[in-house]
Amino acid sequence: MNSLLITGGRVIDPSQKLDTLADLLIQNGKIIAIGPEAAQKAEPGAEKLDASGLIVAPGLIDLHVHLREPGQTAKETIATGTMAAARGGFTSIVCMPNTSPAIDNPSTVALIHERARTSGIVNVFVAGAITKGIAGEELAPIGSLKKAGVVAITDDGHCVQNNELMRRALEYAKMFDLPVMDHCQDYALVSDGVMHEGYWSAALGLRGWPATGEDMIVARNILLAELTGSHVHCQHMSTAGSVELLRAAKKRGVPVSGEACPHHFTLTDAAIAGSEAFWREDGKGIFSCGPEEGSRPSWPIYDTHFKMNPPLRSAKDREAILEGLVDGTLEVLCSDHAPHCDYEKEVEFDYAPFGITGLEAELTLSLMQLYHTRRMSLADIIAKFTSAPARILRLNKGTLKKGADADVTLLDPDKEWVYEWEPSGSKSKNNPFHGWRLKGKAVTTIVNGKVVWQEKGPAVLA
Repeated sequence: MNSLLITGGRVIDPSQKLDTLADLLIQNGKIIAIGPEAAQKAEPGAEKLDASGLIVAPGLIDLHVHLREPGQTAKETIATGTMAAARGGFTSIVCMPNTSPAIDNPSTVALIHERARTSGIVNVFVAGAITKGIAGEELAPIGSLKKAGVVAITDDGHCVQNNELMRRALEYAKMFDLPVMDHCQDYALVSDGVMHEGYWSAALGLRGWPATGEDMIVARNILLAELTGSHVHCQHMSTAGSVELLRAAKKRGVPVSGEACPHHFTLTDAAIAGSEAFWREDGKGIFSCGPEEGSRPSWPIYDTHFKMNPPLRSAKDREAILEGLVDGTLEVLCSDHAPHCDYEKEVEFDYAPFGITGLEAELTLSLMQLYHTRRMSLADIIAKFTSAPARILRLNKGTLKKGADADVTLLDPDKEWVYEWEPSGSKSKNNPFHGWRLKGKAVTTIVNGKVVWQEKGPAVLA
């Protein structure tokens, strides 16, 4: 019998409203017991994992990850992407469909499931496309995608501009109980913008991307969700207006939800003007950073590692995202992990692709901005990584209930470390937090009862 006893940890499971010092017993890939009975039921030869001083949480879920396979494996593969996920404490991830070819048919879904089975080290769930080729012109075979095993549909990386087509997608998805996730971007308003439209875009001479370009589609999605009764999940929300629209819609019972990424509530558009401009405008927002205590990280002007979609917004927008997370308007934390090759980012700002990697830093940044600033409790933050995404996507994950899959994350919320591009599980290094001193880290990742990644530290197999 494959048996693992995790001892001495503080077990936090929001799905059970559980927060207590307790042992946890895993057998044959399932949760068997929590508390005094765990040690009693453990087999004499069971492996032991000392979690003293650590948080024992349900395996973290990231519902917004770009694995780039098939077709873009120079940037990332399922093997490297899942390794990055494990290093970040994630036991389950949902891959986006903007691959090459797009995930718009059952055969591509089957390919990803097979690759994940043979080379992935964490659970990989698949999001199918809303439209064929993610072109926004014709609906994908949503029923067939559901039968093939997708957990949601989205054209992430693109946004369906045709409102009638989006309405039909919602009606069709509702027939199969599939949530619809949407990348909220009005192309007519955004046009060829490359950064947030405001003071810094004007000062830097870069084409602006107005916040209204997001707000318009969020409002559209709310109206269509209200009309069809189908759930719409708004991805990587970044503007104050969008948060307020979602807050008002949820109050009147519209089936909508939203997510936030750590880069949008850690940084502002001033970062693109260089480190001095950022610290001058909004430096108080960072809890602790730099290779030495009290020092500030430095980065140059026009650094393409700060170019992402949606773009970094103003300090006002950043604060609104934090407030939305605290009051529950934004239910989910995720990375929008978007790897790119080095040479793609080593060009002029206008020509660099949008996106940054995020799997290995998102938990830490969330702890720094929400827990260490005393905005949220550990339990509430963990819920946004576990029970909330599991509920939205109807996944049997994100819990430590007896009989559940033994996906477990051990984390140290006070561990100080410096984020470096190397070592990393990901193939890509397009992340702006290189050299930052961070606080809080996942130290052990367990998937189906097996330790798939462990950092040298207080938790060791005995």
